[in-house]
Amino acid sequence: MQAKQLRCATWNVHRAKGRDGRVDPHRVVDAIDQGLAPLYMDILALQEADGECRPHARIFDMQDIAARTGLEYIHDPAMRWGSDSDGFLGTILFLAPSLPRLHADLIDLPGHCHRGAIAVETRCGNRPVRIVSTHLSLSQPLRIIQMRVIGQYLRRRPQMQTILLGDLNEWRHWGGLMFNRRLVGTALRGPVRPTFPSTRPLLPLDRIMTDAPGEVHQMRAVKTPKIAVASDHLPLEAIVTVP
Repeated sequence: MQAKQLRCATWNVHRAKGRDGRVDPHRVVDAIDQGLAPLYMDILALQEADGECRPHARIFDMQDIAARTGLEYIHDPAMRWGSDSDGFLGTILFLAPSLPRLHADLIDLPGHCHRGAIAVETRCGNRPVRIVSTHLSLSQPLRIIQMRVIGQYLRRRPQMQTILLGDLNEWRHWGGLMFNRRLVGTALRGPVRPTFPSTRPLLPLDRIMTDAPGEVHQMRAVKTPKIAVASDHLPLEAIVTVP
């Protein structure tokens, strides 16, 4: 049986604050349109896409992003922080129309700075796939605890290939304890590419990983003039094979 491929992208959009200090949501949407939409993505994860403080108010036009990318904005009211938000603590997920939302959960993650994850179970062809998008803490000890919480959630759900993507804030290429199989319960792997800072990327803070060994390919940071100025991170894109 032929393997399926999912083109994934993740971008921390920094609440629309660009490298020049200007807050401009339209500039971010234009950058998505020109730099990411032509990739014909199946999965797009955004972080810092709602306001930082309560009520985590919306910043972007979700329907505009959906129209430009051909993806579906998957957050019904139960998948948002609140009525003023578009996502959960700034994490927002778009999926291709061919990926049905079969089950979805919000995962609260511990820490002084409130963090969370979105988990969506879907089907790629006839193969079940789980997508987890998150934005983890700047603190290494907290990242370890947060990944443990995600691992406990995965343990409670049906077994299937999992794709983890987002701003994981892990600057070390080898990843450390937070990706250890004994901690998470599954071996999440993927190539590493620097994405931060956007003008001269040095640190691989953003990741696309899966627990199907060796199944993340063609990973690259996407850099265009519009993207580089629109946020302090570059988007990361890759192809994930569903074997």
